[in-house]
Amino acid sequence: MSVIRNNWSREEIAEIYNSPLLELIYRAATIHRQYQDTAEVQVCTLLSIKTGGCPEDCAYCPQAARYDTGVKTQALMKTEDVIASAQKAREAGSTRFCMGAAWREVRDNRDFDRVLEMVKEVNKLGMEVCCTMGMLTEDQAKKLADAGLYAYNHNLDTSSEYYGDIITTRTYEDRLKTLENVRKAGVTVCSGGIIGLGEKHEDRIGMLHTLSTLARHPESVPINALVRVKGTPMENQPKVDIWDMVRMIATARIIMPQTMVRLSAGRTEMSLAEQALCFMAGANSIFAGEKLLTTPNPDWDEDRAMFELLGLKPRESFKQEKELVN
Repeated sequence: MSVIRNNWSREEIAEIYNSPLLELIYRAATIHRQYQDTAEVQVCTLLSIKTGGCPEDCAYCPQAARYDTGVKTQALMKTEDVIASAQKAREAGSTRFCMGAAWREVRDNRDFDRVLEMVKEVNKLGMEVCCTMGMLTEDQAKKLADAGLYAYNHNLDTSSEYYGDIITTRTYEDRLKTLENVRKAGVTVCSGGIIGLGEKHEDRIGMLHTLSTLARHPESVPINALVRVKGTPMENQPKVDIWDMVRMIATARIIMPQTMVRLSAGRTEMSLAEQALCFMAGANSIFAGEKLLTTPNPDWDEDRAMFELLGLKPRESFKQEKELVN
């Protein structure tokens, strides 16, 4: 079994990333089998509990208030409606429920108190509860942990070098500080990025380097293909090549063997065969349900049919903790 490392160099990661594609997939698949049940895929659902009106300038985001993308601003959802959505997701096969709020940062107000109540109620359903709500302090992360939060998503998006070309309203260090606050609170970390933003291969390698050299690897690393949204500065970017997705997933799997590598945004533009290649390369997590916040996603029936064809099954909730206990 390969050794878990947090001291990867960029040169080492680049050598892996640039290796012949079939050799790369084979190596990733081999390591995947050493650490994971390759028949299991974590099924997650992502719900936008507060939509639009975000003051950030993330160049890819349909929820940024400064871009005309047709997304209507909606206030924080009612708790009972969120719980109903979580129950529906659980019945459909999801074991992780992620709530997203289009905020720059979490604020200590009544809305945050309502989110804490949502976390408590979803946790009672036996699902892993995740939130993605922008920056948060260590104290706020502790409150979420006390409410039963299992994971917090805060993506790096790209490399530190290219980051300023995509976002200017928040620094790379801000993002790393939020991940640090999440860790201190004892909440698991979900952090990945997006490819197709106009970045170079070196930037993709740089992002993976940052993630893989954290003191502890993120428990989840989403790999997103850019969803080109009309009205954003990224609307005319070319479609991400499937081989680029496979390279990213395989490299992430090799350097972070215990991590859940999520085949995330962009699945609607992938064929079943292309998704199968991503699973072969080490992906073992997806978002299911018709939407990812505000962008399209394959529906439940499509994913059920894909799982049946490929011989996949949903991973149960809290499996990592159960394995540690045993």
